Amino acid sequence: MLNKHNEGTVYFGVKNNGDVIGQKDLNENTLRDVSRKISEGIKPQIIPHISLELIEDKKIIKVYAKGDNVPYSAFGKYYSRSFDEDKQLSPKMLKALINKDGEPNYIIKKVGSKQDLTFKMLKALYISNDVKINNEKFEDNLGLKTDDNKYNLMAELLADSNDISIKVVTFAGTDKSIMLKRTDYGGKCLLLSVNNVLEYMESINETKVKVGGIQRIEEKYFDFSSFREAWLNACVHTKWSEEIPPAVYIYDDRIEIVSNGGLPSALTKEDFFAGVSKPVNKKLLKIFCDLDYIDQTGHGIPLIVKNYGKDAFYISEHTIIVTIPLNKELLNDEKTADNYSDLNEAETKILSLIKSNNSYTVETL
Repeated sequence: MLNKHNEGTVYFGVKNNGDVIGQKDLNENTLRDVSRKISEGIKPQIIPHISLELIEDKKIIKVYAKGDNVPYSAFGKYYSRSFDEDKQLSPKMLKALINKDGEPNYIIKKVGSKQDLTFKMLKALYISNDVKINNEKFEDNLGLKTDDNKYNLMAELLADSNDISIKVVTFAGTDKSIMLKRTDYGGKCLLLSVNNVLEYMESINETKVKVGGIQRIEEKYFDFSSFREAWLNACVHTKWSEEIPPAVYIYDDRIEIVSNGGLPSALTKEDFFAGVSKPVNKKLLKIFCDLDYIDQTGHGIPLIVKNYGKDAFYISEHTIIVTIPLNKELLNDEKTADNYSDLNEAETKILSLIKSNNSYTVETL
């Protein structure tokens, strides 16, 4: 019943045709036993309302449950109600159920942990993009509230102040053993945090000029347009239900953009690489589109594949990692020009910091 209607009521002591026959041998432990069995059998766990009632002077047990964390399983199996039967779901039907009623609703149905929210930054972004807004209906029009008129998780993401962390972390070398720098761009409207990361990454993408013959060739460490597409996709399509924000990791030889949740259930890898769009967070995507952060042409993934190949993507059930390698030729030029083999660990860290951002002061270093 939960899988089909998101709520259901069961009467113990009433026939399918409505005849009340009552329940015999009821005692003080009966309701507790029903509650325990539901708790053991149904996952994700629900909290039912269980009561003992009288109908036609006969005792019956009424169990009411509500939940939108679809799909629910009963003792390890998945069912859906069809008339008066419980039909076990096939893998295909289960995927369709998840795709229909799962993640797309979560971000707007889940009540935010904070309710004292304001949206001055978000409104300013709409106004600066020449998009007319209705102050009185602004929050309702964008879907920032639940059916109970409370701010939802998406509202929290887009509020002027929140507890969402958006990190860019720089490591020394090609693994995570030594962290050089960690910057948190979160704590504010997600759109501004996203833009702050883009501005930072563009600032460190230095231009190297090569002069050969009569041509002046400019090269950069990485293709910024590919990074932009990967980063925006990560922020829009990450599975926010897990409340694990996307992140950027910078190594000596590559950049990694990490998002949580894997591919949507109805999207194959073939469709993904072809640029087929199956938005995870539809309402959030619309806002990004309204403000020209992103479009739905589906060119982003094919662009990355064109520049870096399909091997740039690591896709698992729970994670998508896009790896953008840094320009090997420029890196080799740096290594050839500078020999720093005699530096100690502290000096190596300082050098890496200067390379990542040459505006550091001596005091900061």
